[in-house]
Amino acid sequence: MTLGGSYAGQKRAVAMKVTEIWRYPVKTMAGEKLQRAGLGSLGIEGDRVVHVENDKGRVITSRSHPRFLGPKGSLGAHGDIKVDGRPWDSPAVAAEVMDIAGPGAKLVRCDGAERFDVLPLLVATDGAIAAFGHDHRRLRPNIVIGGVEGLTEGQWPGACLRIGKVLIGVQDLRLRCIMTSFDPDTLVQDKAITRGIYKRFDGKLALNCFVIEGGEIAVGDEVNLERGRAGAAQYVGL
Repeated sequence: MTLGGSYAGQKRAVAMKVTEIWRYPVKTMAGEKLQRAGLGSLGIEGDRVVHVENDKGRVITSRSHPRFLGPKGSLGAHGDIKVDGRPWDSPAVAAEVMDIAGPGAKLVRCDGAERFDVLPLLVATDGAIAAFGHDHRRLRPNIVIGGVEGLTEGQWPGACLRIGKVLIGVQDLRLRCIMTSFDPDTLVQDKAITRGIYKRFDGKLALNCFVIEGGEIAVGDEVNLERGRAGAAQYVGL
């Protein structure tokens, strides 16, 4: 496996592997860590299939209501969506949503491509996370790849990531928002962290990606960087 500006001539001593997989069944809430996941044309199956809307039907996120980062979304054994272990459409969850976002706010199911802010998949690397120097959950990745040197991920846009039968296209680096300033456990805000991303990384960390060929991935799977068809592929699902 090779890396570098030309993706040739630079041998890697350590193979890249999937080290973490995350799914966020309820958009803008905390997610669940998985050992394996199925990927389709809209990313990880069950990811961000429910979101919050206000009384005017506008989507609400933790950018304006950071308390939503506290509750945890998950999928049950039969694909049922839960919030802190409760059915997402239960009266208790509805009351909590209105307590955070105001009267009329509610959870809404949406399975279409429009549910994503950018692309269906966000991929982070251990090298960039180490350079970031803070809890990587602030970046809300779907997949974390280990065995990546420094900020090498910045050379990947236009390439593909092959994980077994799965082929992931890399579009560009993700421009980060104020959500990175909130501690995922305490919800305490430190705006210096977001400012640091802009000062040190031009505001961008982790990769906007899309699925070219679906399938199943698991923690420990080897990851290979590929050129060729990847460079010409474009995501047209949005």
